[in-house]
Amino acid sequence: MKVYIAILVLTLANSVFTHGIFAQENTTKIIEDGGTGRYSAIMLADTSLPVHTIFRPENISVFDENNPLPIIAWGNGACANSPREHVNFLSEVASHGFLVIAIGTMPKDSVKESKKSTSSQLIDAIDWAIAQNNNRLSPYYNKLDITKIAVSGMSCGGLQALETAPDPRVTTLIVCNSGILPNPGDGMPGMPQLKKEQLTRLHTSTLYLLGGESDIAYHNGMDDFKRINHVPVFMANMDVGHGGTYSQPHGGEFAKVATAWYKWQLKSDEDAGKMFTGNPCGLAKSTVWTVEKKNHP
Repeated sequence: MKVYIAILVLTLANSVFTHGIFAQENTTKIIEDGGTGRYSAIMLADTSLPVHTIFRPENISVFDENNPLPIIAWGNGACANSPREHVNFLSEVASHGFLVIAIGTMPKDSVKESKKSTSSQLIDAIDWAIAQNNNRLSPYYNKLDITKIAVSGMSCGGLQALETAPDPRVTTLIVCNSGILPNPGDGMPGMPQLKKEQLTRLHTSTLYLLGGESDIAYHNGMDDFKRINHVPVFMANMDVGHGGTYSQPHGGEFAKVATAWYKWQLKSDEDAGKMFTGNPCGLAKSTVWTVEKKNHP
């Protein structure tokens, strides 16, 4: 018994030293009705990842090495250190079988977070997820697909996603209501100071979701699209302005399109991919979206 206890203590110590304490979920909340997907989702805070918020299926017992959860790291608009503006959208995505890790602490009804977020928090999210998948003491052990990882974000968060997308572990990118500014210094304080040359470092299929010409990021995002010629890139515009549809029930149209992209890129769901493939592609038949694409079938 003493030997067993000693081994357990050493194992725990090693886990804490190498990966941080294994997942310790202590605050959960259901957003709306848990989403429209197959897996009812929850939002939760985890003490082992204190400056992030997790959205995932409530019941993860159904996930394993044969049915793993792909990983999505999300950056918020205005470089916010909380995903409060995106909870409907992120919960909806998670309900379709994804582990979504958003930058920032779990939203509280009466508190607004003032500290700005950083791009490195997206990398922290990826590092944490991979460590949890490899940690026998974690509830996520062998339940995550660490070969399928997306970085995504809205506005400032989109720039954060663009900054981290060259990471070789990233397998797809979604940029929402965002694009690299012609003059990086013109952005709000705290935004990544990216130059257009950053686009040449992208190595994955990329989706841009913009809010039409009234979106303050429209010209920046469209210019990005014109410059990206070495990887598949898809541009979708809906005339809703910079705010998108994130706060609408189940994240609105932006969630529908983003979820289809994640299913296609991270789960090899060819039916979902029909929204983006073919001439015309499925989304081109929509009455509310206009689309362009390069290097896509």
